Amino acid sequence: MFLENTVNHKEQFGWIEVICGSMFSGKTEELIRRLKRAQFAKQKVEIFKPAIDTRYDEEMVVSHDANEIRSTPVPAAANIAILAQGCDVVGIDEAQFFDDEIVKICNDLANQGIRVIVAGLDMDFKGNPFGPMPALMATAEYVTKVHAVCTRTGNLANYSFRKTDNDKLVMLGETEEYEPLSRAAYYHAMRKDQEK
Repeated sequence: MFLENTVNHKEQFGWIEVICGSMFSGKTEELIRRLKRAQFAKQKVEIFKPAIDTRYDEEMVVSHDANEIRSTPVPAAANIAILAQGCDVVGIDEAQFFDDEIVKICNDLANQGIRVIVAGLDMDFKGNPFGPMPALMATAEYVTKVHAVCTRTGNLANYSFRKTDNDKLVMLGETEEYEPLSRAAYYHAMRKDQEK
């Protein structure tokens, strides 16, 4: 279970929390839960998401089960640094879609005393580390890896398998385009695709 850092109140530094995993694993749900707790505690909270992510709503961060929280869509990581001034907590959803500058931005915010909570896919549909997520995970004080349930085996799933023939790295989608798979199911699905 994740517990917020509350040991040394004199330390004037924040920290970075990363929530990662496959699609349909509850990353955004956990991000929203942590941010709503901070809002309930009367902390000044700002939430950001990439402007390209308009799957459920233009401005809201929305989980697959329709839990939501107001956010600010931004075209690049640099916008976050400007808009996050004076915050206690900054939330960032779909971090894998941001440019590599997101790593510096998150570290700069944490060094200013801000709690930074980041959610994103740790691997792309090919099973490779996704965008800036590995660097964010390496510099974070806390990393929470959440898992989906494999649609083929019922085991824990940590791979996002793309069911369509589109080979673009960034392709927004839902259950029609992606399914969460376990390592074994993903291996067999990828092998089957290669044989086609």
